[in-house]
Amino acid sequence: MIERRVLTRWTAGITIVCAAIVACILLATYVFAQDQESRYFEETRHNVSGEFLRFYDEHGGLAVFGYPLTREFRENGRLVQYFQRVRMESHPENPKPYRVQLGLLGDELGYRRHPIPESEVPLPNHPDRRHFPETGHTVAFGFLKFYNDNGGLDVFGYPITEWIIEPNGRIIQYFQRGKMEWYPEHPRGHRIQLGMLGTIYVEQFVDPIFRQRENPRSESPHSEPKEPAEKVLAIPPRVTDMRIMVTLRHPVIGLHDTQTAYVYVFDQSSQGVPGASLEMQVQYKDGRVDQFSPGPTNANGYSQIVFALGDPAPGRAVIVNLQASHEDVEAKTSTAFLPWW
Repeated sequence: MIERRVLTRWTAGITIVCAAIVACILLATYVFAQDQESRYFEETRHNVSGEFLRFYDEHGGLAVFGYPLTREFRENGRLVQYFQRVRMESHPENPKPYRVQLGLLGDELGYRRHPIPESEVPLPNHPDRRHFPETGHTVAFGFLKFYNDNGGLDVFGYPITEWIIEPNGRIIQYFQRGKMEWYPEHPRGHRIQLGMLGTIYVEQFVDPIFRQRENPRSESPHSEPKEPAEKVLAIPPRVTDMRIMVTLRHPVIGLHDTQTAYVYVFDQSSQGVPGASLEMQVQYKDGRVDQFSPGPTNANGYSQIVFALGDPAPGRAVIVNLQASHEDVEAKTSTAFLPWW
């Protein structure tokens, strides 16, 4: 009788263990399936999958990002995917809510302009206009409401211009990660749309092989990309004066993090200066100086410098000095950031 009870208990224990194992397998299969979730967009014949798809759905979907223009691919070591209005980037090193971030296409395309004068900065409690000291620009009225209602800083970044009237009469404003456009002729609730910065960037800078469609009826992903048609470039005016603007990705940064400087060089007409040489010094409070010589500015007068911190003292400001040179014209500027624990 005792042996039968022991056997019964042993059998029940085995059953429980097996049930737990099966449950774990099912859970793992479910999680894997969730991670592999994918959606096909017939309009552009590309898939959006995994964390990119979740970010897409959670932050406005088609209305905010548009259709995918490329498949996922690695760009400068980072997994990215381009959409009509944005570039999504995978940052697996970040905590979970920030593993997908939008690329700074507004910055990289060179749309940044001078900050507004101090005399034009609105009061801190202005109900319809907010000033962003990080870039020296404001967001107001309908654009501010759209900004706040659709993710704010995490989605759009900081404003890099004031509102602008384009030659076609459209009111627009550029942000680090996007462009807002005002359509007063549309119904209420649909009068602000995002501009096609992703399309502009892809057409100018993304290798055609990554733009090929994923539908089996289209070209093979292994076929050779076609050469772009030759472009006729206008001769730019001579640069007689320059100015530099620099924005740091982290105004306050951890001791072991990596800093990024976004650099813009403009000429006397506020146009980007291509091919300007850059020199950067990073000065620490103990007297140490790190020297950096990044590549020249691109066609829009833009360059990006990524650098590791040289063991800074927490709570002591680090100075960043930049010098740009183009032929016989030079310009200098400085900024700073604060290392913290």
